[in-house]
Amino acid sequence: MSSPPPTGFVARVEAAVREIRRASRGGVRRIAWRSIGIVGGCFLAVSLLTMSLLDVRAITAARALSPDFIAATRIFTDLGKVGWFLIPLPALMIVICLLPARLPRLAQATFAAIFARAAFVTLAIGIPYGFNAVLKSLIGRARPFVGGSANAYLYDPFNWTAAYASFPSNHATTVCAAAVAIGAMFPRARLLMWTYAVLIMVSRVIVIAHHPSDVMAGALVGTMGALMVRNYFASRRIVFGVTPDGGVEPFAGPSWHRIKSAVCSVFARAYAFAIAAKPRSRSAIRSPVSSRPMWKRKVGPPGFHSVAVR
Repeated sequence: MSSPPPTGFVARVEAAVREIRRASRGGVRRIAWRSIGIVGGCFLAVSLLTMSLLDVRAITAARALSPDFIAATRIFTDLGKVGWFLIPLPALMIVICLLPARLPRLAQATFAAIFARAAFVTLAIGIPYGFNAVLKSLIGRARPFVGGSANAYLYDPFNWTAAYASFPSNHATTVCAAAVAIGAMFPRARLLMWTYAVLIMVSRVIVIAHHPSDVMAGALVGTMGALMVRNYFASRRIVFGVTPDGGVEPFAGPSWHRIKSAVCSVFARAYAFAIAAKPRSRSAIRSPVSSRPMWKRKVGPPGFHSVAVR
């Protein structure tokens, strides 16, 4: 017999943490390290090659672009900020933890599946982003033209300022981690997500915020970090499963019909609670006379109440 679902915000958070921290069931570790090693080696090689051959040329060409085009690109590049993911997803998780306890079993299962996927994307983006934010400050590479010229080898390690936080790019880390995480759950969205990621990375060079090698290194951190989180979840059979040959595949998520039904059950529960908690006014209390059948009610002026309406 399965245990009842936890009730209360703190109990639900503790249950979610226990699920994420539970022991690994294995089956994916060997494939994970091999995949991460191959992807990491390729990205690192491309990043180093880009640093020596393309960085100066790219930022010099970007500086010669039209100011209006650069201004428009600055608006688009903001779509790569981590806040687009790490604000709404944790907020959604908090809302789910605050939902009423007495919901139908199917609705509870639906919200649990949504919570697990939101937690996966949050960790798959947040962990690489946090690691990259510290790494770039430790490396201390100058942003383009900070020293007054196009110098791709200007470094000031342990300089905790934005001017010397160019390598790797946080935007590139965010969008590549998002592309891996969302693409892992929804394979049909991979092309769309990677198109979005590539455009954001190109825009970081156009607005002269990064060198090309910065965005390549950021892509490396984001991709590797998201893959590690994906494999961590898969080894615990959360959101993902492991195929007999060691591959990782997503579990089927709740359909839109189930999601709509679950949301409707929440509103129905809230409406029922509001009706039960609403105090009854005196006008809503029926008098003894008005509660009697119509044919027994006495009408007429005072002294004439012996006549009944039939």
